[in-house]
Amino acid sequence: MSEQSNVFPDDLISREKWITDTISRHLLVIEQLKHIVPEIENIVQRIVDSLLKGGKVIWMGNGGSAADSQHLAAELVGRFKRDRQPIPSLALTSNMSILTAVANDMGYDSIFSRQIGALCSRGDIVIGISTSGESPNVLEGIRKASSMGACCIGFTGKDGGILKDLVDECILIPSDDTARIQEAHILVGHIICDLVEGEISRDHESSI
Repeated sequence: MSEQSNVFPDDLISREKWITDTISRHLLVIEQLKHIVPEIENIVQRIVDSLLKGGKVIWMGNGGSAADSQHLAAELVGRFKRDRQPIPSLALTSNMSILTAVANDMGYDSIFSRQIGALCSRGDIVIGISTSGESPNVLEGIRKASSMGACCIGFTGKDGGILKDLVDECILIPSDDTARIQEAHILVGHIICDLVEGEISRDHESSI
């Protein structure tokens, strides 16, 4: 899909068209998610299997993807829709002391891989979010997690970049527009949280 022009509209009529065109572009991208339902289902099952074996879900990303990482980790630790036991999940973007220390001492590309080395265990789920699939720190984090026996999942867009070839499962949003990719990522993330929460809640109830 082509990117929207970066020339900002300078009158009311063109602003209105800009808004409606943006909404239409958003809807076109979201409609394409129907084609990756099997991938979403696979990811949900992998996360549920990991959690039932004592695993956890680790998220990482930069900028807006860092915000998505923290948002989705919070949905699992807190609650999405249901009252239930907390689901172990963390975002590697939350501790500024770690981020700045590692970036200063070892380089920015190491901010996630260093934390993965400390916090990840075999069988955990590690989710790297990069709209381009080319973020060096996310790629290094995924490589480290894979070497430790974690299940690696990518959220990306455009052509998937390097990330799509490093992960076990990939959510690839068919767009070149970063904003539209991010909007689709958070929808997919919410779907995953909703389904994982339901599965874990059902398993917990059946074990009582």
